[in-house]
Amino acid sequence: VQLQASGGGSVQAGGSLRLSCAASGRAFNAYSVTWFRQAPGKEREFAAGISLSYDRTRYAESLKGRFTISRDHVKNTVNLQMNTLRPDDTAVYYCAASNTRTLVTTVDEADYWGQGTQVTVSS
Repeated sequence: VQLQASGGGSVQAGGSLRLSCAASGRAFNAYSVTWFRQAPGKEREFAAGISLSYDRTRYAESLKGRFTISRDHVKNTVNLQMNTLRPDDTAVYYCAASNTRTLVTTVDEADYWGQGTQVTVSS
């Protein structure tokens, strides 16, 4: 499966962005999908994930209540709605798909990667 992330941009603190990860080659509903992010000088980290089984979701602690991950089965995308953005959300955001039914929260578990989309939040 090939993944294409989009929707990044520059916003002021408190603003919102909606990232989208589109899949081609196979339906997205055959994978668990995870958004990771990587800030400058830092390691790539888990942001949000949605499992293949029952669409269970999980978020990094700092993102709970602000970010929402969801599947659009019609468009074959997984979206990340990001609200109340903060400067420390600035990062390149990557979507990844995994051949597992369970939630994936680590980089090593991901099987396919998109190219990343830049999110910049200014204060």
